[in-house]
Amino acid sequence: MAEKHADSKLTAKKTSFFATLIEKKRDGGEFTKEEIRQIVDAIMDHEMPPEQQAALAMAIYFKQMTAQETAVLAEEMKLSGDILDLDDVRQKKISKISTGGVGDKTTLILAALGAAVEVVVPCMNLKDEEFIISNVAKISVIPGIKTKFTLKEYGALLRKTGAAFVEQFPDVAPADDLLYILRQNTATIPSLPLIAGSILAKKLAEGSDGLVVDIKWGNGSFLRDKEQAKQLARTITRVARSMNRKCAALVTDSNQPIGDSVGTALEIKEAVLLLSGEGLDIRPPDKDGNLDPLRDLKELVLKLGMEIVRFADVAGSTLSARQIVDRHIKDGSALKKLREIVAAQGGKTDWFDDPTKFPQAKYVRKLPAPKRGYVHTIDAGKIAVGVQVLATGDATGEVGFAKADPAVGITNIKKVGTQVKQGEPLIMIHYNDEARMEKALPYFRDAYRLAPKRPKDEPLVLERVA
Repeated sequence: MAEKHADSKLTAKKTSFFATLIEKKRDGGEFTKEEIRQIVDAIMDHEMPPEQQAALAMAIYFKQMTAQETAVLAEEMKLSGDILDLDDVRQKKISKISTGGVGDKTTLILAALGAAVEVVVPCMNLKDEEFIISNVAKISVIPGIKTKFTLKEYGALLRKTGAAFVEQFPDVAPADDLLYILRQNTATIPSLPLIAGSILAKKLAEGSDGLVVDIKWGNGSFLRDKEQAKQLARTITRVARSMNRKCAALVTDSNQPIGDSVGTALEIKEAVLLLSGEGLDIRPPDKDGNLDPLRDLKELVLKLGMEIVRFADVAGSTLSARQIVDRHIKDGSALKKLREIVAAQGGKTDWFDDPTKFPQAKYVRKLPAPKRGYVHTIDAGKIAVGVQVLATGDATGEVGFAKADPAVGITNIKKVGTQVKQGEPLIMIHYNDEARMEKALPYFRDAYRLAPKRPKDEPLVLERVA
């Protein structure tokens, strides 16, 4: 009885201590290094009650954390689990991360490009990268490919091919996984310090020397506000510098899908197409005035790729960085490297020679423009949900993409600023199930807004922070 009473007193003491920390952050105070360590330990050991964890997450969401606090949080989360030792690897280890994005294939392309110029590009999938379809879900459509490895096997793959697309390891920064679930359950996913801390904890745990981050804003991202995206870019670069890591962040527009397709197999096909020798030159408009459908994807690959080769000391100037990126795509070396990466993970590479080997949907149907005009806005988030319904039958995201239909999705996307005639296709919808198609259609219809006048051009890259 005495022992039980002592345990109860200890629990009450800890609960009171946690309440004091919550009050401190609620009032805008700054946590000490020791307090952050105690918070991480308490979450890991399940000593902090759920209601106090929720209150703490909300206090951080509204009152933020300083760069120093966030750096300590990232370090403590990194140290909460296993760490990949790549100290014997002479090449620079540069990670590329995107925060959301619909139709974003840049990580798949840039991992191959980076490895082709002898940069090691760790590509462990991060929760904060996923909006609807993760990079692992996309690459998993290739027959035979494995994405689950031990940490030791992952290290061997990086040493062999320079990149690998793998699932998260439960024992790498496990404190971050618990915090991510907390963020999901408390509507604090967009918390800037918690995003920055999460990314840095995972990426530093897998041995990255530097980071190139694509901070997306708009309806195709977790961050709907451009100023909030700019703030995250500044936060993550400032925190990375305080941890002695190079970091550059581009704030990019995610208010429409990137490239010309959304869907697992369709996006892999598009990535292979871009790597198949055309290069990053943007084609002029065709006879009907249609713009190069890959122009935004090419611009992102070029600008993010330049950051990677500069950080890796491969290029000494902006011009040489641009030339290196473009050359390794035009000469096929980046595609060759993607083959090596896929083969090392057990995947069949004959798909790269014959696009018909990719899963093909039984049916293709156009979404007709309801009237003549210019594409004024596209809600990328609704496009993503529509594709999710085609693939899983579910609009909530609870089913996930593990058993999704890989063939479905959309292509031939009419982008913002494009003039269309009534009845002209806004997108082509690839599907296998009529019921799912009917369920997805309202999302696709609601995603498009047409107007009589052409909208003002918005820059794809809003700001660079380094």
